[in-house]
Amino acid sequence: MFQKVLIAEDHETINYSIQKTLEDLGIPNHSKNYAYYCDDAIKRIEKALKEGEPYELLITDLSFEEDIPNQHITTGQDLIKAARKIQPNLKVLVFSIENRIKVAQSLFKDLNIDAYVPKARRDAKDLKTAIETIYQAKKHLSPNLKKDIGEEKFYKFTNFDIIIIKLLSNGVLQKEIPYHLQQKNIKPSGLSSVEKRLSLIKTTLNIFSNEQLIAYCKDKEII
Repeated sequence: MFQKVLIAEDHETINYSIQKTLEDLGIPNHSKNYAYYCDDAIKRIEKALKEGEPYELLITDLSFEEDIPNQHITTGQDLIKAARKIQPNLKVLVFSIENRIKVAQSLFKDLNIDAYVPKARRDAKDLKTAIETIYQAKKHLSPNLKKDIGEEKFYKFTNFDIIIIKLLSNGVLQKEIPYHLQQKNIKPSGLSSVEKRLSLIKTTLNIFSNEQLIAYCKDKEII
């Protein structure tokens, strides 16, 4: 798991909540690992890099109150750009009240972020899942994001789809699914068929990982 995470969040209660989530995941945290202003966050990133102990993950909001004058960086988007100039391999998780999927998708495309989680009901669990997913070098787009009216893509799940997703949710590795299908005499049972089916579902629904697909299906009560 990550050992050094920087939180950029200007609301004290939310900042504390994120710190608690990191503690639950066994990630060390102290006063030097969070900032209420973007300029301070950049200084911490620069200092950590200079000391040879760089941050592995940046968790940032998108909007920050401009209650102190002469701040050079005032938005999460600009913070991400500045941080990546200093440390290109820095992982980035956006944690924002903005819950439109269009906004999240544009950040994945334009800034190559690693995860997007909206501040909403069940966000602590969502945040934990996102951090764990990033640590596995995967992307996480929260299933709790709202789609604009008329934009939600439709996918009709087949019995075969549900079976393989249930297997994944029960902890069966993707490469081991064919064995379980063969045991139940379910066809097709080849690994190629399973991979193509999962790829089709994720592409249609704009989902990046099996973990996110499982969360989506549970949220929609498909499994």
